Amino acid sequence: MKISPARIITLAAVLGAVAGVGAMYMTNGGGRNETAALCSTDRSVTDRLKPLARGQVAGVLVPDQPRKLPPLRFKDGEGRDVSLADFAGKTVLLNLWATWCAPCREEMPALNALQQELGGEAFTVAAVTIDTQGLDKPREFLKELNISALAFYADETARIFQDLKVAGRAVGLPTTLLIDKEGCEIGYLPGPADWASDDAKALIRAAIGG
Repeated sequence: MKISPARIITLAAVLGAVAGVGAMYMTNGGGRNETAALCSTDRSVTDRLKPLARGQVAGVLVPDQPRKLPPLRFKDGEGRDVSLADFAGKTVLLNLWATWCAPCREEMPALNALQQELGGEAFTVAAVTIDTQGLDKPREFLKELNISALAFYADETARIFQDLKVAGRAVGLPTTLLIDKEGCEIGYLPGPADWASDDAKALIRAAIGG
């Protein structure tokens, strides 16, 4: 069957439009986000962690490859600015919590115990309160529970939560991210866990070793 030149031009225009929509989806949609979010860190790290997300930390979601995180900022106990970049070279368990969050309060002693056992030059727990009604209440709560191993971090604006929410990494509290030495996400847990358990420590040790 013979196709007229006009028909060919029309068909080419339609195909071009379809291709354009596909390209726009890959650029502006999930395709771009996935590609832009990838880190240079070898995926063997996450491959090693996946089988260790079990037992008390079975809820930890390990990405196929380490993912970049948005710039995350908060304050230390003296009110000084802190960013994720300040932890470069160290594996970090970043935990967002608040005093009004019951599961957060329950897991805090376990986070403290994890820091006591594994915290040091290679690893730290950074527990950031996002209480927005002042810092007296979270300070008193930590003092009551004798949480002495964790450094005090806070974001009274809760901006850190919003930044992670935009990145698809914060739907509620507690929210915990396992971050490698390059500042890339290698694990994500939406919810609480027993971070002092043998399962948790095995996961953290594997992450430090990476």
